[in-house]
Amino acid sequence: MIRNLKPIPMKKIICTILSLIIMLSFAYAQKESIIIAATARLTGKITSPNNQSNAISITITVPHLISGEYVKHQTFAKPSGEFSFEVDVETDTSLIGFYTSINPEKSLLIKLASGATTNVDISYNSEDGIKNIETEPAYPQNDMTRALEVVGEMIEFRPDRAPTPLYDKRVDFFLDYINTAISERLNIVDNDPLISKGLKEHLAKDFRLWMYVGHVFHYESEMIRNFRNTNNDQSKKLDVQKIDKSYFRFLRDFNLNDQQYLYCFSFMEFQKEILQNENLGLPVIGDTDIPSWLASVKTILSDLVGFDDGKYYDILVANAYGRQLNEEVKQLSEKQKRNISDYWKNGEIAKILFRKNEEVVELGRLKSPVVVSDVSLVSDDKTIETILSKYKGKVVFIDLWATWCSPCLDAMKDFRNAKNELRDENVAFIYLTNGSSPRKLWEEKIKGIGDEHYYLSDSQWSYVMDKFSFEAIPSYLLFDKEGRLTTKFTGFPGSKEVKDMIKANL
Repeated sequence: MIRNLKPIPMKKIICTILSLIIMLSFAYAQKESIIIAATARLTGKITSPNNQSNAISITITVPHLISGEYVKHQTFAKPSGEFSFEVDVETDTSLIGFYTSINPEKSLLIKLASGATTNVDISYNSEDGIKNIETEPAYPQNDMTRALEVVGEMIEFRPDRAPTPLYDKRVDFFLDYINTAISERLNIVDNDPLISKGLKEHLAKDFRLWMYVGHVFHYESEMIRNFRNTNNDQSKKLDVQKIDKSYFRFLRDFNLNDQQYLYCFSFMEFQKEILQNENLGLPVIGDTDIPSWLASVKTILSDLVGFDDGKYYDILVANAYGRQLNEEVKQLSEKQKRNISDYWKNGEIAKILFRKNEEVVELGRLKSPVVVSDVSLVSDDKTIETILSKYKGKVVFIDLWATWCSPCLDAMKDFRNAKNELRDENVAFIYLTNGSSPRKLWEEKIKGIGDEHYYLSDSQWSYVMDKFSFEAIPSYLLFDKEGRLTTKFTGFPGSKEVKDMIKANL
């Protein structure tokens, strides 16, 4: 859920903040990470004096940074409190997000090792706070419980000074400003007395990635936001200076061949920004053979990142295929499979991509065709009425979302199976977004969503948000077969809950 929703780029940053707090995953082994297509087990026991009769749910989020996805798993504890998971992993060590229904606001970081079992026993007190945690293998409890609090403090930090106008400064001034802002916030983690030195180093590395994803890659949007926040004369027209590929020289400062980035939550989003940035203009991999694709990519990137060889490029190739598999939910073509096998043989990255492809083949059977409809000529106050008129006699479920909104995308993924179970029912699934979602990226993402989509004007979007008193996304509207609004809500409550709401209107 996102606060202060208006169709401006700042929402992307706020949405990413909440996603980071909920799902942040770190590992901080000092050795080089090892890419491996493997599984890991998590077992444990939950005890609480307040849950003698209610089933306790446990939710974990596992990073797949090679195939480019965070995978959520949920199970229910037995009456004894015991639980277990067996999950796919893509590196030898992963630190996953973990929370329970007893206190879902308190996420923990739990370390998994490929091919091994991690056991976690958690006891809660009568106030639903964590009383004690025991892990096997042993793991620093402060790192498990304190890390996300530190991240939240860095995110919420505001310097005691007025916002600085950046829109009329040189690009180098802006980049220096961002690096200063990062340094100020990293003082929080540096001075924390509880978490370990190893975790501090990775928190710093990850937070720097996150700040660049949220602010630096989208220079024009950031300047527009800064102009609105620092300029009193709103009648003044902003002429944002154009950037070219040389702007991305900052990539050299990250030493992207460092495989410790495979332990950083924000690395996945960082890679997506590189792959889809229109100023960089990297080609879509498609059916191009991998050596040829890499040759084209290195022509653009090698001078910017500071190297033309190394493991980073293999990871970038895998992430390029991952965009197709995860965002379009489009299986690999036979040509792509041959390209992967020719390049990696029977290597671990090939195994990971083929494993992910098997999942996508199954998901593809559930996905409905994409339909893009247009209401651009419809007045703001008639937008919803016009959309509903196409579905007389049907229950209509409308999802207001954006491409940059991680909770929106997570909700869609969670709802896939439930939506498929309603496929033969008299239900229409409608998705609305606006100009805050880049058109090209929106066109890619809706391929993996299916059903009917509308790209509203900013005025149409604002009218709909105001009419239904929405201040955040994801937000939802549910209409019965007579076109009457029966339910509206913000934030995804869960697949079962939404499915039950829809079925109640059938």
